[in-house]
Amino acid sequence: MANMAETPERFEVHESGALFHGTRADLQVGEYLVPGHQSNYRPEHTANYIYMTKVLDGAVLAAEMARGDGRCRVYIVEPQGPVEDDPNVTDKKFPGNPTHSYRSDRPVQVIGEMTDWEPHSPEYLQRFREGLEVLRREGRAVLYD
Repeated sequence: MANMAETPERFEVHESGALFHGTRADLQVGEYLVPGHQSNYRPEHTANYIYMTKVLDGAVLAAEMARGDGRCRVYIVEPQGPVEDDPNVTDKKFPGNPTHSYRSDRPVQVIGEMTDWEPHSPEYLQRFREGLEVLRREGRAVLYD
């Protein structure tokens, strides 16, 4: 997998301090993301949480990795209940929560769309996908959901 730990800029909190959700879904301001739908990443899995991050680059990557044919979108979101650190990265892949990744089992409202972002290179995405595939083959692609 592309080694994110070697690229600290990947962990920079966006200057706005906003929370972002990356997806290929076409949503409108005011709509709510709610748990209980098919996962963006594992079609056989129903997501129990809505995931978000304060790192724009992380939301971009989430959108680029999401299933579907729609264009990549990064939404600015506002949780309607408590959030917790995302256990899929916190202390599992990186000590602490340097990715500023969170999740909530409550609705999350779309309050805007971020359109000023740069996509990752096809080479980076390919390396990332290959790394995920290695984890799957080795049985280490655990999802704490």
